[in-house]
Amino acid sequence: MFTPPLSEIRFTLEHVVGLERLREVSAPDWLAPELLDAVFEGAGRLAQEVLAPLQRVGDREGCRLENGVVTTPAGWRDAYALFVEGGWNGLPFSEEIGGQGLPWTVATAVQELWHGANTAFGLCPLLTQGAVELLYHHADPDLQRRYLPKLVSGEWTGTMNLTEPQAGSDLGAIRTRAWRDGETWRVQGQKLFITFGEHDLTDNIVHLVLARTPNAPAGTRGLSLFLVPKILPGADGRPGPRNDLRCVSLEEKLGIHASPTCLMAYGDAGGATGYLVGRECGGIEAMFTMMNNARLGVGVQGVGIAERAAQMASAYAATRVQGRELGGSSSQPAAIIKHPDVRRMLLTIRLRAEAMRALALSAALGLDLARREAEPRAREQAQLRVDLLTPVVKAWCTDGAVETASMALQVHGGMGYIEETGIAQLYRDARITPIYEGTNGIQANDLVFRKLGRDGGAAARDFIGSLRTTAAELAAAGDQSSLGARLADSISALEGATGWILEALGRDLREAAAVAAPYLTLFGTVAGGALLGRGALQAAKLAERESADKSFLQARIAAAQSYGALLLPEAGALAAAIRGGAGRTVLDHPESALLPQ
Repeated sequence: MFTPPLSEIRFTLEHVVGLERLREVSAPDWLAPELLDAVFEGAGRLAQEVLAPLQRVGDREGCRLENGVVTTPAGWRDAYALFVEGGWNGLPFSEEIGGQGLPWTVATAVQELWHGANTAFGLCPLLTQGAVELLYHHADPDLQRRYLPKLVSGEWTGTMNLTEPQAGSDLGAIRTRAWRDGETWRVQGQKLFITFGEHDLTDNIVHLVLARTPNAPAGTRGLSLFLVPKILPGADGRPGPRNDLRCVSLEEKLGIHASPTCLMAYGDAGGATGYLVGRECGGIEAMFTMMNNARLGVGVQGVGIAERAAQMASAYAATRVQGRELGGSSSQPAAIIKHPDVRRMLLTIRLRAEAMRALALSAALGLDLARREAEPRAREQAQLRVDLLTPVVKAWCTDGAVETASMALQVHGGMGYIEETGIAQLYRDARITPIYEGTNGIQANDLVFRKLGRDGGAAARDFIGSLRTTAAELAAAGDQSSLGARLADSISALEGATGWILEALGRDLREAAAVAAPYLTLFGTVAGGALLGRGALQAAKLAERESADKSFLQARIAAAQSYGALLLPEAGALAAAIRGGAGRTVLDHPESALLPQ
């Protein structure tokens, strides 16, 4: 079972992230409460009634490749047809290209529902939306006219073709080549790990492929980007001939079995027809639009997994009777939710899920403000905030997905290790999220070298300043003062670690890289605590209203206080390790001692 957490999402949007700011820079009726209610209720029904029941089906059946055709599990084509019919794929895109015109903040909240209900299914629209963003910002008008409407509607899907068997994460090692052929290009090579590279959900698939043109410079500077459709549409938009591309094989994976991960071959018969997107040798710049969109999307995938883990673990703990309650007077066996260690795990999962949601939606709000603020300086500041938070959302939320899924499995005990309960699937599905769309180590390096390094930490200090404002408001709130003090201490730890990282960047890049991942974890942990603290402040104000749902609001206050007591202390330990020489220890440890003796 999956219950869409609509109340939690709406509270986070309105009272933690601050959707009101978006209303101030948009049309008044754009984010009317009744409109949002309709959107979330409709998305919740699709997630709960259609997608969630197919999660186990997809895991058991997986996808099949026969004679070049990939068949998805039973029920998936019908579910995807309902997804398209509801207009869900076009939620955040402008009406001029067939979208619904809603903000990314709302679309991101809806995406969480797809991933919580059915992780493998959610990957398909995640990548298609990234393809739309890329083409909207970088393709010429003719390509946009021919491809955007059907991608926006979801009638066609999009893929990201980056890595190759010999390249891994090193995109500079890409060998796929492209050469001009009249008005178009020919593309030839192989691409590895292509999510939904081939499937039977739609009539056409639009592949975005990085390739190297003749005489292009070495490394990533020599890469160009090409749109390579599975079916070549005619001038009237009707399906034409099949392009020279095929799925060679499907990967046998740990999880997300219903998401076909393909080895794609382009140009086996002389060259697949492709269309240059953007300028020649500008492929990486264009592809980063899609990659950053996908990185935020994968972070949201982590949020959905964590929410599902919380629901599955608490439902099991409330009904699984085993052992007597410690310190209780009854001699009767108790539900395991009564046992302190189980409660600790359940609380940790719940707190991580709520903090992850708040961080992901904060980044999404920044994305909207970067496009809609009236003043150029305000738009620039919002974009800097999004850039800063993107690697944190991707890495911290996906690390959290694995941690919470593992902990939820632990709550199930031996039954968790058996596929019957379904929690093992959640753990298996979660494990890929810290790996794809740039491993979390790459995200940590991005945070340290690109986001801190490019402006000397100015954007980070600005963000930390906003966290201090929340800590000060909590400290002045009387019954929230202890949380305010804990938050202030954790912010100081983050501030000190940030200063140390900036010094290390000027001293020894390797030393900074060795603690980049702990620094990102520190960043996410503190930011999550501050966001929950902001929610607690708003919940306390709302609780004063006579009509307020005091039980729900008290739970928001309790969540912030519990996060402060249970998870925020990790910040001090992480900062102490970073500043105390952990990086030097990593570098100085003998390499030979890491190998079998």
